[in-house]
Amino acid sequence: MTAKTPAPMNICVFLSAAELDERYTRPAREFAELVGEAGHTLVWGGSDTGLMKVVADAVRESGGRLSGVSVGFLREWARQDADEMVFAEDLASRKALLLAAADAVVVLAGGVGTLDEVTEVLELRKHGLYDKPVVLLNTAGFYDGLVRQLRRMDAEGFLPLPLAELVCVAGTGAAAFACLEPARRVPA
Repeated sequence: MTAKTPAPMNICVFLSAAELDERYTRPAREFAELVGEAGHTLVWGGSDTGLMKVVADAVRESGGRLSGVSVGFLREWARQDADEMVFAEDLASRKALLLAAADAVVVLAGGVGTLDEVTEVLELRKHGLYDKPVVLLNTAGFYDGLVRQLRRMDAEGFLPLPLAELVCVAGTGAAAFACLEPARRVPA
């Protein structure tokens, strides 16, 4: 009897399109290389700038596929060599398309848009409306404040399920990738 190979996943990332320094790009690149080496598809905001570009480049260079979801007003920053690129009508539609396409969500360093995306997916998980893994890559303590707030919400009864069931918090790219392992599908 041969071991079954896990099926490739569509891994959505929420992250910044800003140019960031090495303390953010290095762990993001590490995570992205693991995604590509495993033959997974990166589902991302489609941008070819900043941290989004770093992650897409690393996935592509290590053998993964790129599936972008952008919006019309960001078309000029869309990656031209993506395996697929969809342009949503607006940011809300973009977020819905990203989540619908994903087998898991990993949140990397980002700004207000990323914060909006992570809080929405956590709210959906809280209500049982999104049953896929959500991982927070807490690079260089970037999300320490959010994690502290989530722990308080958990401790004071604001969350209907334990925080550990809501989100996996990881400090490195490898740890973030490891959080996805239980979610890997094995073909029948």
